[in-house]
Amino acid sequence: MTTTSPDANGATVLRNSLLDCGIRVCFANPGTSEMHFVAALDGDERMRCVLGLQENVVTGAADGYGRMTGAPAATLLHLGPGLANGLANLHNARRARTPVVNIVGDHASSHLALDAPLTSDVEGLARPMSDFVLRITGPDDVARSTCAAVAAARRGPGIATLILPADTAWGTVSPQHRSAIPPADPRRGLADGADEASRALRQALASGRRVGLLLSGAALRGRALELAGAVSGATGARLLCESLSARIERGAGRVAVEKIPYPAAQAAACLHGIDFLLLVAATVPVAFFAYPGSSGQVLRPDTEVAVLCLPGQDAEYALDHLLGQLAATPALAPVERATFSTDHGADRPLGVTELCEIVAAGLPDDAIVCDEALTAMATLHAATVGAAPHDYLQNTGGSIGIGPPLAIGAALACPGRKVINVQADGSAMYTIQALWTQARERLNVLTIILSNRSYAILHHEMRNVGISEPGINARRMLNLDDPEIDFCQLAVGMGVEAVRVRTAREFAQAYARGLRSSLPFLIDAVL
Repeated sequence: MTTTSPDANGATVLRNSLLDCGIRVCFANPGTSEMHFVAALDGDERMRCVLGLQENVVTGAADGYGRMTGAPAATLLHLGPGLANGLANLHNARRARTPVVNIVGDHASSHLALDAPLTSDVEGLARPMSDFVLRITGPDDVARSTCAAVAAARRGPGIATLILPADTAWGTVSPQHRSAIPPADPRRGLADGADEASRALRQALASGRRVGLLLSGAALRGRALELAGAVSGATGARLLCESLSARIERGAGRVAVEKIPYPAAQAAACLHGIDFLLLVAATVPVAFFAYPGSSGQVLRPDTEVAVLCLPGQDAEYALDHLLGQLAATPALAPVERATFSTDHGADRPLGVTELCEIVAAGLPDDAIVCDEALTAMATLHAATVGAAPHDYLQNTGGSIGIGPPLAIGAALACPGRKVINVQADGSAMYTIQALWTQARERLNVLTIILSNRSYAILHHEMRNVGISEPGINARRMLNLDDPEIDFCQLAVGMGVEAVRVRTAREFAQAYARGLRSSLPFLIDAVL
């Protein structure tokens, strides 16, 4: 256990407890109430402190870190408003089932009754986007509460929010309360009814019904994905994943998984041929939105659904168990490396398809792709199926602005790997401050801005509700062309090298240059 000085305060014990629990990174945007904790963090260089210039950068970076390590980082947020600024990407992290431990400062207990300007209901703000919320009751409660929060984040996995009153941070902790037992790694078994689900699968196969396995979470990587491929090879079952997945290991040499399309009608068409769907760490798929005269359900009403394991349970163990019951071991043939065109010398205007093909062709081995391409995400996903082996991270909760901070967390988690953020322009502006953090931390991140100068996905949604020609008010809410955003100037102003391109040749040259760089680099790709 970490030793502390005899006059240890709550902030010091909090820092030591986080370190004892294995947390080594704190993404932060602190304020006055957190200064004692900032001072404590300053006293131990084992904790890497990473400043984000807006709280949604902080929480999004913690999401990227947790997705790539499987372990929580800490965030440090200032009171209720600071937490509120970070809630959008906490929503995405919660949907990704990423472990995160939020430290949210609050006024000293005696100050709350005065209703000072920054007083708010921190617990009320935290609960909708947290799986665990706990207010530390006093200095002697710090170590116990911290270990409980870390255990909750790991167990879910999910979002744990710990509220730290200022007087708890500065108060002296009794010697007997300066440490607590760190949580053990959780053991996650099969879901109740897994054997029944296995029997139902075998019965479905015996009766000739068409079977699908819907994979999520840890089922989409490592040995679990290989086992899912073996189940598919033994049974002919289709392997599927959600429209937006937290992390997939994909590319040449890996098991291919079919992505359910994002548009509701296409999702329903994709799933129409499934008679029996087995959920592996996944939930029943539904449409992202409702539309007039349509159902939010995308499965056929008569499709049978069974659960092999729940989100957060051990998908590898569950699939190994299932394969043993099937008494078969054939593996699904892995994806072959695709052959890509190298003829990108055209001076014609750059299009989405060509951009995605160039990205796929040059993708380095073991790259991490952070996809917030939105209207281009289906094209990017399809183009990279046979690319070099890579990890693929997406916006799981639909709250835009996650790509740049997600790239921060992924790059810090995996410093030896290239991170490529393919990013829609409108959503980039939600967290453009992330570029500054990338520059300060000297992260190996290449950002590709898809500059179509509009919220293109909302133009699609207007058509989905029957409006083919938006009027002047709608266009003013959906277009970003007056004035155009100069991403190069924004990037350079925050210390990131950048170039604007308009043709396929220019993009291919800039992409090669960005891949060679080990520092942040941005390409403003005008489409």
